[in-house]
Amino acid sequence: MLQTIANAFSVPEIRRKLAFTAAILLLYRLGAYIPAPGVNIDAVESIEENFTGSNILGFLNLFSGGSLQRLSLFALGIMPYITASIILQLLTVVVPSLERLQKEGEVGQQKITQYTRYLTVGLSFAQALGYVFLFQSFQDQAGQSVVGDLTFGKVFLIVISLTAGTTLLMWMGELITQRGIGNGISLMIFASIASSIPGGISAWWNNQDQVFVVMMPFIALAVIVGIVFVQEGQRRIPVQYAKRVVGRRMTTGGSTYLPLRVNMAGVIPVIFAASIMAFPPTIGQLLGGADENFWTDFANFFNPNGWAYVVGEVFFIIIFTYFYTAVTFNPVDQADNLKKYGGFIPGVRPGRPTAEYLDRILSRLTFPGALYLGAVAALPTILISQTSANFYFGGTSILIVVGVALDTVKQLEAQLMMRNYEGFLK
Repeated sequence: MLQTIANAFSVPEIRRKLAFTAAILLLYRLGAYIPAPGVNIDAVESIEENFTGSNILGFLNLFSGGSLQRLSLFALGIMPYITASIILQLLTVVVPSLERLQKEGEVGQQKITQYTRYLTVGLSFAQALGYVFLFQSFQDQAGQSVVGDLTFGKVFLIVISLTAGTTLLMWMGELITQRGIGNGISLMIFASIASSIPGGISAWWNNQDQVFVVMMPFIALAVIVGIVFVQEGQRRIPVQYAKRVVGRRMTTGGSTYLPLRVNMAGVIPVIFAASIMAFPPTIGQLLGGADENFWTDFANFFNPNGWAYVVGEVFFIIIFTYFYTAVTFNPVDQADNLKKYGGFIPGVRPGRPTAEYLDRILSRLTFPGALYLGAVAALPTILISQTSANFYFGGTSILIVVGVALDTVKQLEAQLMMRNYEGFLK
């Protein structure tokens, strides 16, 4: 293992990619401590208890890496970009023009990415405006105004700063994907959650509920083992290639396999579901403010540790698992590619029968994969909610951290394999 790590750092290109990724993530964490202009830092520090624990503000603060409770430049995090990606991917199913763009290859995908960026800016602007009024509603609790006098200039300055912060994060995430190692957006969420691990460990160790203190490590270990086991599980479809004549040469046939993972969607459905389920309580918190009213009750109803949130999250995880699997793996295209290169599945005719066979296998694999994602996201949250612990590390956080770590290691392993080095996963 140590030799493999040394091999990774001995390759200049991989070393540059790792250094670039680390530098971007370091800048991301640095921005989490730079307050937005016009914000009263002393007032913000006096209301930090509202953004800890298992309430919705604590959940959103977890995904922003603590930026929200400080009302920093990156207070919105990367969630507006994820929400915009969800909306655009859903619209490609119902809007014919977007569907045509999706089928145009790289050019069409660039156009959809451009639309996603525009929508991200719009969502960020609206969300930033809501947060300004939410922090202003904490004035009585803080004893002083968080954002000062709500003049047009002051509000506009803060909203533009927060919107620019999200836009900068979107660009930084794309840079990591293009020039670094791993998926940039996923790594930013990973860094946000990982930055809260020391505080979470302290909250666990100092908790008064001894049952929770004892069982939490076992729950976390069981969840991590289950995630790794299922993430690495795959169904290998045997593929046979016939001999072909190419010009004056005859290519030799051979046998290989087509790997179909149990969870082909990875952690994307969990991130999408968390983004969707964070929307209703966020609206309730923004409209309700600090007073007890209908909107605060609405936000509490969708508390991350409540049954309504868990049921909704599992539902959206299952839906997005099927949806994202269908987007990333097209059985018809796979069957056409096999037929084009002289490959076939033993016992299955090429063409349409092969596509139907792959679609049937994929459907049977996706269902347990979706249930697995839903169970991992929900069960630890349910178990923790049965104790008196006020703890925000549920199955969703663990699933994202472990899933992103596995995907990043696989990409690094692929880079090593290209250079004839053994990978990490032996």
